[in-house]
Amino acid sequence: MLRSSSLMHWRALPQRALLGFFVSLGIASCALADDSDTTATGATKDAIKDTITPIISPYDSRDYRVLTLENGLNVLIVSDPEADKAAASMNVRVGSAQDPDDLKGLAHFLEHMLFLGTEPYPESDGYQRYISDNAGSHNAFTAQQDTNYFFDIEPSALPGALDRFSEFFLSPLFNADHLASERNIVHSEYMARIRDESRRENDVLNQLLDPDNATTGFAVGSRETLASPPEGEATLRERVIDFYHQHYDANVMNLAIVAPQPLDTLEEWVAERFADIPDNDLSVPTIDAPLVDADTLPRYIERQSLQDRRQLRFYFPVPDPTDDYRTKPSQLISHLLGDEGDGSLLAVLRDAGLADGLSAGVGRGDGNDALFTVSISLTPAGAERLDDIQATLFAAVEQLRNDGLNAWRYDEQKSLNEQGFRFQQHGAPQQEATQLSMSLSRYPVEDVQYAAYRMDGLDAERQQAYLDALTPDNMLRFYSATDIESETVSPWFNTQWKEQEPGTAGQALSGLALPAPNPFIASDLTLLEGQDEQPSALVETPTFSAWHMQDARFNTPSVEWRVSLQNPTTSYSAEEAVLTQLLAGWLNDSLNESLYPAWLAGQAFSAYPHARGMTLSFSGWRDGQTPLIEQALDQLENASISDSAFERVRYQLQRELRNAPQGALYGQASSTLGEALLTPQWSNAQLLTASQRFDRRHLEDFRERFLSDLYVDAMAVGNTDAALAREQAQLIRDRLQPRLTRDDIATLTPLAVSDEPSVLHPDSSRDESLVLRYLQGRDQTPEEQAATMVIAQWLETPFYQQLRTEQQLGYIVNAGYSPLLNAPGIAMMVQSPDTDSDTIAERMDAFLEEAGQRLAQLSDDELAPHRQAISTQLRQRDTSLSGMANRYWQATALEDVRFDRRSQLADLVLNVSLDDIKTLWPSLRAHTLDVRFNPGDKPSSNIEAYRAALSALPTVHNEQSNP
Repeated sequence: MLRSSSLMHWRALPQRALLGFFVSLGIASCALADDSDTTATGATKDAIKDTITPIISPYDSRDYRVLTLENGLNVLIVSDPEADKAAASMNVRVGSAQDPDDLKGLAHFLEHMLFLGTEPYPESDGYQRYISDNAGSHNAFTAQQDTNYFFDIEPSALPGALDRFSEFFLSPLFNADHLASERNIVHSEYMARIRDESRRENDVLNQLLDPDNATTGFAVGSRETLASPPEGEATLRERVIDFYHQHYDANVMNLAIVAPQPLDTLEEWVAERFADIPDNDLSVPTIDAPLVDADTLPRYIERQSLQDRRQLRFYFPVPDPTDDYRTKPSQLISHLLGDEGDGSLLAVLRDAGLADGLSAGVGRGDGNDALFTVSISLTPAGAERLDDIQATLFAAVEQLRNDGLNAWRYDEQKSLNEQGFRFQQHGAPQQEATQLSMSLSRYPVEDVQYAAYRMDGLDAERQQAYLDALTPDNMLRFYSATDIESETVSPWFNTQWKEQEPGTAGQALSGLALPAPNPFIASDLTLLEGQDEQPSALVETPTFSAWHMQDARFNTPSVEWRVSLQNPTTSYSAEEAVLTQLLAGWLNDSLNESLYPAWLAGQAFSAYPHARGMTLSFSGWRDGQTPLIEQALDQLENASISDSAFERVRYQLQRELRNAPQGALYGQASSTLGEALLTPQWSNAQLLTASQRFDRRHLEDFRERFLSDLYVDAMAVGNTDAALAREQAQLIRDRLQPRLTRDDIATLTPLAVSDEPSVLHPDSSRDESLVLRYLQGRDQTPEEQAATMVIAQWLETPFYQQLRTEQQLGYIVNAGYSPLLNAPGIAMMVQSPDTDSDTIAERMDAFLEEAGQRLAQLSDDELAPHRQAISTQLRQRDTSLSGMANRYWQATALEDVRFDRRSQLADLVLNVSLDDIKTLWPSLRAHTLDVRFNPGDKPSSNIEAYRAALSALPTVHNEQSNP
């Protein structure tokens, strides 16, 4: 997998950045590892050159140790006795920047090849199968200067996983039999990303940066760039091997392991398995050529976007701030230019109707140089006033020069960073291991945890150097829109672009002001003792229900509040659904400026729409949360809705709906499936049409109607006691005054797939083909869910192996358990750049026929690991307070509110028999729905009719439904 290094994320209301991967919904199987622990020897101790304990939070109860092996490998081991998964990540400080000119994508291709067998484990799927058979997952990514390999696994299987993982860096086979097929997979990955807007902009940007800078090349690779060399030259496999030996050694590698085993045990395992990685005295490659030729600036660029989105970005070459992490000289500048509060650059542009989003910060560093980027999401009016926006940006920069970089502002940022460090939540082991291995590769070992938060003191001279770089003469200005046309096309992502002459000097807007001291910074961060096992009823009335769970296990004085405002009219029509979305969007938009300082101080608010109404979400420190709740409720009930705010929010919604056909194809297919099998549901086209009928008065009328007929559910999960939670719940109830009951609210109903095989087509403009096949269970009972989970897990690995690795149908291939609410089902998906949907469907048919034959021969002993894997997965602990709160919150949306649903299912899957599986299988085969797409296909016009002909999927088991 190739990771883009220049992704930009937009948000209507500030929220902390998240990074995520698209992964299979299936649950992997679990087998007992057959690798026995070994005893420490003098040889393993001799492999350790040095150990150190890094700086950690006083509230972090885990044990840490950084090892330096004699071969130069740095290793961070973290012992977390409560972890129910073990994880490891190896970061290699080599990436696409090291690709040779005649084999672009070679580093990425090497990443793929390392998975295909090693000397002790020669099977091409041996590593993947071991990970999967032990309830694990794995992946890798290649960036410009890094290649990262990672996995997680059931903890008892960690020694065996490390055996196999370490051999990637000791004895890879570079499997010749899979060379061509893996090249096809790399090409499929390229084609799956070819319409991504961030990659398209990056492709144009690379044409404008210094061509001698190694980070400006094509990183993904394709069939053409990775073609076999002419006869007489070194073969492609030989080039891969040469690249590996030239760039991979222990001195450029950094390993992180997070596991429940003690540190001494983990140290032994590391020394035994990784001490023999070659030490060839290599060092991390450096990039000497500047990122930008300063003599070419300024430059004004326009490029065509495929999505209906207008963006204006200003890129300024600056020094790479990585080595300045102790003082962070660019952070205050980024904070002030990216501020969204009253008087900020964004607030001024929003008030003028020119922009609806903005971000600022340093990215794309190469060790020496980087780009300071200001990204602005424009309205149509903003697209007509680019020069005025530029002038306003430089007026904001001048304001910083004159009065912005005060010591108290730096100290305020430092205080917030320290709060974040003290109460950081670590997340899933795999996620953390990957983050730590990356951090280990960039910072001194003692700061591997602290570096992102550390601010030792203001370096005024260094800070001034960054500010001095933000000038009109040191700028790349990028404007992107759908109506840009040019004969010049970028080489790899087919983006039309052109260079423009500078326009006339713009007129800066008035109203800019620097933020005052943040009034939302929490002062009481005391951790309350007390731990509940699950939420319990706090308030129970016919019109209002509230649950509470006190939690201390995450060592943070934070609370997650969720408040669901439910009204029966929101699901009556597409028009009512649009008005619900507009109301939630307006509430976020209208609070953006006033609550931005709260977000900076660790308090977050957002409103999101759903089929029953909208949910208000409050996340952050316990201290200060009550005023935040009061402010949000007051805004919802009493604030005026201006014409400009309404038009801004409607434009954002319409833009999102218009851009939906350009989105990821697998996401569009999933949306089509939900539209067909859940009621009530509305298509994007229906919602877009409905949105065009409204003005501000309609939204005002809807708000009044919505708030006058409510049923309310609420939940508080976190470090708060019942007394405070009850006080806040009473505040919410008194303000909203709900008068409906739960029975008055319509439910979102899963429908039973038709007995007749059907094919639907999504509304997409993508260039790939896809089949999403959905196999549905017979009913919504927990027993049916458990049996369907077991079958899905049993199918997952062979489906991937056959259709992706062997048949090379595409890069995105997966099968797994995919419920629609409580309706159990299995989703099988293949997305391909080359193979049409009919052929993919035929391959799926063949796979399912063969699976039926394997099922007939399956023994209970062979099924047992699959049952155990699911049970283990369902019992895994939550790794964040927000994740736990969301899981419990989702349970309140079901008719039968149960907070032990996961443990119930974990018990049930252990009792799934072979007969249960064989009885369910024919019904799954008989109740399927395909979502298919080939480039140029028209969207299905009969989805509404298809849905109308279906009945609700039964909630109880009916033996007569068995075929």
